[in-house]
Amino acid sequence: MRTLLLDRPAEGAAASYSATPRGACDAALTPDAQLARFARDALIEEARLTPKPALVDARGSGAHVDLDLATMLCSAHALEPTFEALARASRGATPGHALRTDLARIGRAGEAAMLRATGGSNAHRGAIWIVGLLVAGATISHTPPDDASPFAHAAQIAETAAHIARFDDLLAPAMRQPTQSNGERVRERYNVGGARREAQDGFPHVIRVGLPALHAARAQGRDEAAARVDALLAIMASLDDTCVLHRAGLAGREAAQTGAKRVRDAGGIATRAGRAAFDALERALLALNASPGGAADLLAATLFIEKLVHHRIGGRTVSWNN
Repeated sequence: MRTLLLDRPAEGAAASYSATPRGACDAALTPDAQLARFARDALIEEARLTPKPALVDARGSGAHVDLDLATMLCSAHALEPTFEALARASRGATPGHALRTDLARIGRAGEAAMLRATGGSNAHRGAIWIVGLLVAGATISHTPPDDASPFAHAAQIAETAAHIARFDDLLAPAMRQPTQSNGERVRERYNVGGARREAQDGFPHVIRVGLPALHAARAQGRDEAAARVDALLAIMASLDDTCVLHRAGLAGREAAQTGAKRVRDAGGIATRAGRAAFDALERALLALNASPGGAADLLAATLFIEKLVHHRIGGRTVSWNN
């Protein structure tokens, strides 16, 4: 049974969220610590964003039985040292087998820290890989010229992270478990790329989907929470989400993609028709016990990239036109 933590938001509106200003910087932090803080805050803001379909949010646990908002926030805080270690390991390095192997080692230690913090619940395993690679890419990427577009800067970070992801982890064979992970089984059964392919392809659901959808919603006058929900729905509409496929197979993928498209076609979460379509999407996903956790990780990655780019251009308002 779903536990409600807060009253349901009014129809046609997204709940307010608690977030740090985009790109806000703590002058007392080192560059590596600042990247880690941006990553942590992105995870926190994604977790708190409400409503999200069948995902943990301020209303409850969605399709999950072992996660709630407090656990998600605990996980995000526990991972901040991991993100800082990933940045530190990447500073001055170049993409290659050695760096990829070092980052994987740090990521596995971060996963262990997450599981200790959550009592064994997988809150952010996918985000360690996705956001962690982007932290590394951001550390290695050169600061763009002043006249470079934010889109070009974001794409440069994503491509650097993708370059790292295309190398093998040399310790992976020794660390491989006797049984396949859920993600590996899903990738083989349904012939989908999953988080690994998303990273190796340059994070298209961040650069080509999430960021444009977020800024289009803002341009239409949506408040920040509604804009972020609309960005999540844009990602869901085209993503072969291995979390959904693991829980509900092809029927779950169809429900997630088609339902998200219907919300978008109805004008987004901020409209009355869009909210009705959102509620129908959530009912369908809950009935299938399907949670779009992969899309949630990619939304967190979108928020991280935007924070970083906004910070590096001095916090001024920018256009994300390609």
